[in-house]
Amino acid sequence: MLVAGDIGGTKTELAIFSTEAGPHTPISQVRVRSAEYPSLQAIVKDFLGTAKQPVDRACFAVAGPVIGGRVKATNLPWVIEEESLAQELNFNSKRVRLINDLEAVARAVPILRPSDLKTINCGEPVSKGAIAVIAPGTGLGESFLTWDGTHYQAHSSEGGHSDFAPTDARQIALLEYMLKKHDHVSFEHVCSGIGIPNIYAFLHDVEGVPEQPDVAAQITAAADPSAVIIGHAASSDNRSALCAATIEMFAGILASEASNLALKVLATGGVYLAGGVVTHAMTAIQDAAFMGSFTRKGRFADLMSRMPIHVVVSHAGLAGAAACGLES
Repeated sequence: MLVAGDIGGTKTELAIFSTEAGPHTPISQVRVRSAEYPSLQAIVKDFLGTAKQPVDRACFAVAGPVIGGRVKATNLPWVIEEESLAQELNFNSKRVRLINDLEAVARAVPILRPSDLKTINCGEPVSKGAIAVIAPGTGLGESFLTWDGTHYQAHSSEGGHSDFAPTDARQIALLEYMLKKHDHVSFEHVCSGIGIPNIYAFLHDVEGVPEQPDVAAQITAAADPSAVIIGHAASSDNRSALCAATIEMFAGILASEASNLALKVLATGGVYLAGGVVTHAMTAIQDAAFMGSFTRKGRFADLMSRMPIHVVVSHAGLAGAAACGLES
C-alpha cells in the first residue's frame, strides 16, 4: 500500500494506491490548498489519519529540483527531505521517495490511456523516439523521456526557468516590460499561472487594451487571477477582449517553448502538454495559431509538423508518482 502525492505551489493532491489496483485507481484521495499547511508532513498526517489505511511506503512528486533526496519547493516555503519524512511518518527510509513533479508526469506518459489524452496534432510518431513534456501549472515544468533499449526513462529538468526568448515585436516589448520588474525573466514568468497575469498587465499597461471594470475587480480580488482571466477569455456571456488577448499571447509563447524543448531533445516520439492551465485554455491550444507558432522553426518547420502533440487531460502527476512508488 502506497501513499502518493503531487505537490504544487497552489494545490496538493494525495491518494492511497495498492499494487493490485495500480496507479490509475486510488483507494482514497484528497486535494487541499498547499498554502494552508505549514509542511507536507502536516498534510500527509491529516490525510492518513482520516483515510485509516495500512500504508507502508510513499512517493511524492514536488515542484522543484530533487537532489540527494532533498527539495526546496519552488513556489512554496517548504524544504522536504526523504529522511525526515520517513521519520515523521514512521516509514522505513528506503520506502519514502521524492521525485520532481515533471518527472512524475513523464513517468505517467507510457501508461496513459486513450481517455487521458486529447490530440492536437497526429503527426508521424517515431517508435522509441524521445518524448518531450511541458506543463504550465502554477509554474512552468519541463521534462523528457528517452528509450534505454528496454523501456522509456524519465528525466527531470528545470527548463521552465530558462531565459524567455521572444519571437516577435510584441513579445520583445513584453520582455522589455518584464525586465523593469525582474533581473531575470524566465519562460515561467510569462507562460504559467504566475505568468498569465504578467501578460495581462503588459497588454493593459503598455498596449492600452481596455478592461471591463467588473472583470478587473474580479481579477484583483481573486486568489488565482489566472483562472479568472482564462474564464473570461472563453466566456460567451461576459467575454473580455483583454483576457482573450492575454490567453492568445500565452498560447503562442507556450507553443514556441514547447517546440524549443522538442528540438532540444528531438521529440520524434511526441510532445505532451500537461498542467491545469493547459486544460482550461484548450480553446487557444486547439487554435491553428498554436500549430503555426509551434512549427515556426525555419528550416525545421517540416520536422516540427511531423511531431505528434497531445494534451494530457487527466492528473498525470499523481499517476506518475504512484507508478514510481509501486515499482520501487
